[in-house]
Amino acid sequence: MPDREPAGWPWLRERLHRLRQATRPGAAPETAPAAVVRTAVVTDSAAALPVDWVRAFTADGRLTVVPMPVMVGAEIYGEGEDDIADTIAVAMASGRPVKTSRPSPGQFEQAYLAAQKRGYDSVVSIHISGELSGTAESARLAAARVGIPVEVLDSRTVGMAQGMGVQSAVVAAADGRNAAEVRVFAEERLARTKVYFYVPSLEQLRHGGRIGAAASLWGTVFSIKPILGVEDGKIVPLEKVRSAAKAVARLEEIVAADAAARPEGQARIAVHYFGNKAEAERLAARLAVSLPGCPAAQASDLPAVLAAHAGLGVLAVIVGESSTPALPPAISPALST
Repeated sequence: MPDREPAGWPWLRERLHRLRQATRPGAAPETAPAAVVRTAVVTDSAAALPVDWVRAFTADGRLTVVPMPVMVGAEIYGEGEDDIADTIAVAMASGRPVKTSRPSPGQFEQAYLAAQKRGYDSVVSIHISGELSGTAESARLAAARVGIPVEVLDSRTVGMAQGMGVQSAVVAAADGRNAAEVRVFAEERLARTKVYFYVPSLEQLRHGGRIGAAASLWGTVFSIKPILGVEDGKIVPLEKVRSAAKAVARLEEIVAADAAARPEGQARIAVHYFGNKAEAERLAARLAVSLPGCPAAQASDLPAVLAAHAGLGVLAVIVGESSTPALPPAISPALST
């Protein structure tokens, strides 16, 4: 995501202000409005949404991010706790077990009921791939317990690939779309995202059951540095490279080729890292040079729940497209994020 505020934010803030005014008791609208559809969006912390973006759209309950737990030894941590990244890094270096879990159905139930209490008519709940976590299943269990209608969507992806779908949903919700329409907007953007990543070692992914034991041999017996991707919700091998430097260079080539092939002006990029911020920032800077028509990617920490499986030194790049291809032409140019 760009360091600067995306062009769509002022429009979204204005739209949210108008929706609040229209639904405020005793408000005197300029003209008699049509019924205002109020749809809330719920996601989990695997979406890797930028902190300032989340803050901008959670104040009125339009967006809720449910933290995913990480267990280091006997201690349980939640996304957003100040020392969680350092704690995970130290644990990995010392050989302490690091595990993850899905949020409980109760956490989602609370989020849905909070949206209902704030006056929302429905919820679209967008979550990390069901192939990697049982989070969407927890959300479905919670949805069956509440009175407010909830559309649960398995994003079939992770990180800011999931986050881009969430952003598109928030844009559509702020535009007054109903839950079915919001879900479609999210699905459209999710279908146009790709995840590419490099990890120095496959052991964390193997220990967490995210890849098979045979695949982990790439990074052990044969000293191969793999480039991986996420396809149909699963982590899959893309290429085998002989050194770390070549793997990062090849990752950059793959990302640049993908972004360059997108419709002009539509490509969006996000870069994630864990324990190697400087390396990620250099990668983002090189991509900015090779893709001058694409907004600069901000390098950001991989969410703790993903870092726990990817391990130290991971470099992940998400390639997607502008969030609102199907919005009316009168407003779509202002909403690219």
